[in-house]
Amino acid sequence: MSAVAHEQPITGSPTQADILLESFLSLHSPEGFRAELIEGEIIVAPPPDGDHEDHINHLLKQVIRLSRTDMSVSGGKGLRLVSGGLCPKNHVIPDATFAPEELRLFRGAPSWMEPDGVAMVAEVTSAKPDQDRITKRHCYARAGIPLYLLIDREKSQVSLFGKPHREEYTEAHLAAFGEPLAIPAPFAFDLDTKPFL
Repeated sequence: MSAVAHEQPITGSPTQADILLESFLSLHSPEGFRAELIEGEIIVAPPPDGDHEDHINHLLKQVIRLSRTDMSVSGGKGLRLVSGGLCPKNHVIPDATFAPEELRLFRGAPSWMEPDGVAMVAEVTSAKPDQDRITKRHCYARAGIPLYLLIDREKSQVSLFGKPHREEYTEAHLAAFGEPLAIPAPFAFDLDTKPFL
């Protein structure tokens, strides 16, 4: 009688998603560049152009001045989004992240924080607009972030997505540049989009 060798599966082996996440977290981007892990792809983006920053500036000023709820804002806060679907363990840095000031959400937060308590994230389209229009929209909805504001420079419009359900927002409101866009509570003001023209 002969003995038959049985191969035992190696337990505790890292998955491809684990290896990708470890590589991403150890990545050292060139100075001024920003790295994000979105739907299993590492995206390294160059510094934004002046128009991109001008749009963010006008958005921030209006939120600070007009929002009915006092808001804290971060322009470089890393968010760790909910894994699932095509997003293994996503790490995204929105152009702007808003949370009610009373939560003091950013104080003492790690470099990559959970999105709990975030009221809205905002993006301005750049070199890969479909990342902002489609991919990030699905990821932000999956994370349960209540509002996603997209300033789409190529389409000359602002989109506000709300009421996340699973991997999509169930409401979308659009305004061409120059038209007002109502942002609901806790912000509760009309965004003036004329500065984006």
